[in-house]
Amino acid sequence: MTDSAGIPGGTGAAAGGSKPTRSRRRRLLRWTGLGAAFLVLAGSAGGWWIYNKLDGNITEDTSAAAELLRYDRDRPAHFANGAQNILLIGSDSRSGKDNARYGQDRGTERSDTTILLHLPADRRSATAVSIPRDLMADIPECLMADGSRTRERRAQFNWAFQWGGAGCTIRTVERLTGIRVDHHMVIDFGGFKKMVDAIGGVEVCLKQPVDDSEAKLRLPAGRQTLQGEQALGFVRARYSLGNGSDTERMERQQQFLGSLVKKVQSNGVLLNPARLYPLLDAATSSVTTDPGLASLRGLYELVRGVRDIPTDQVKFLTVPRKPYWADPNRDELVEPDASRLFQQLRTDQPVTVAPPKPEPGTRPGNGTGNGTGDGAGNEPVSATESGAPRDGTGRDGEGTTGTPVPVPTFTGTTAGMADCR
Repeated sequence: MTDSAGIPGGTGAAAGGSKPTRSRRRRLLRWTGLGAAFLVLAGSAGGWWIYNKLDGNITEDTSAAAELLRYDRDRPAHFANGAQNILLIGSDSRSGKDNARYGQDRGTERSDTTILLHLPADRRSATAVSIPRDLMADIPECLMADGSRTRERRAQFNWAFQWGGAGCTIRTVERLTGIRVDHHMVIDFGGFKKMVDAIGGVEVCLKQPVDDSEAKLRLPAGRQTLQGEQALGFVRARYSLGNGSDTERMERQQQFLGSLVKKVQSNGVLLNPARLYPLLDAATSSVTTDPGLASLRGLYELVRGVRDIPTDQVKFLTVPRKPYWADPNRDELVEPDASRLFQQLRTDQPVTVAPPKPEPGTRPGNGTGNGTGDGAGNEPVSATESGAPRDGTGRDGEGTTGTPVPVPTFTGTTAGMADCR
């Protein structure tokens, strides 16, 4: 009987044929492992490159930090641990190719828009307070770009930025409100346009056509999705929209920001890396911030704290003000309403906003208020009207005697109201 081992194709041949198969499998596994390791390394390298790129985009405002440190003893104290106050400054600088088209660069800039953003400790809401550029304020001594110092004087608010940049503006806001500013961001025209374009534009509604050569804006009436250039014209236009006042311009800016917040949240931009990267790239390359926010980690921590705030809790309002007694083209604060608002923010107490009262003759039951804190008053409710103590004592709706303290209502809007109807 012949041993099968000697027969070609027998058992021995079959056993010998399994070695190349196992060898091929080992090589395949080895190459698969190497490929996976390469992809992990490439992904890590790519992620590190992206992080460094975004982190390196941000411009740190060291001069403002040094100025604030110099006057640290004069600055307000923190009243609420965990709460943050961030000053957002829109610069009208004409420097750089993105800004040169809006006018001649004269080496100076003013704050075209200034908003104090308050984030409470629980991060369940956000309150953005616009400060009019023509508001009369006490501007402290400030360091100018040439190294000289201005003298303390009373002047319109946006001169503070022209004279002493963000540092001077922050000190002016703190003197005006008694609120400690924790961080600041400065963005120019070009940066604003980039961020709007990065999220695919923002929707607004126009009651009538707009043709404004100065703002470089020409739009038909109705629902519009504004891209960067158009959006910039929309928030800056003053004489072709409404009555030409800065009041309406600030209201329009607040409405636009409300629509922007809704767009970012509804599209899941903050949770979608493919959509988030263009926005982060545009934002980080467009802003100048204090050292505490001048890193991707600092900005991420800020965004993470506000991304889940409901749109109806993102509130916009303007400081209570009226025409200045000496010049109707300037503004001054309305008291005690302004002080009441600042006290609410300073002590991290709630602020409620409601739309302005309709014009006289509007039918009852459609939002008309009586101005006594029912949520529809045209003027901010004063401490006397609301029954709240003037010194702002008490938290969580109670005064020093345990008596419920009504939350004061101010004229304003929310991101949840920013709809085209």
